[in-house]
Amino acid sequence: MVFDRSELISKLRLELAIAERGGYYPSPRDPQHTPRIFRDSVSCLNVGLEHKEHPCNECFLMCFVPREHRDEKEPCHFIPLNPQHETVASLGPDPDRVRGPLIAWLRKTIDDLEAAELRAS
Repeated sequence: MVFDRSELISKLRLELAIAERGGYYPSPRDPQHTPRIFRDSVSCLNVGLEHKEHPCNECFLMCFVPREHRDEKEPCHFIPLNPQHETVASLGPDPDRVRGPLIAWLRKTIDDLEAAELRAS
């Protein structure tokens, strides 16, 4: 699926807002459940569904998933977040451990896309 830059920027900004506001930490209503990064986000095509009804290849995040990980159960967890190639999958389920690299990746990716959009106009 193809997404234009402005659409990607908008969706990534939503993810950034979620991450910055602590959206991937357990809810006080359900402290035993830690939300899964991206998968439990409002931007996920399958949010709230126990089983995926929509294929991940229709998701905007697939633009950032390396080819060798596109068939994973949750391919978005294999997006390299930094030069060390840390991913949501490699950092584990602890939101404190993932939050910094995730926010940095989102900011950098948004900045890069905005710069490319400026160059194109």
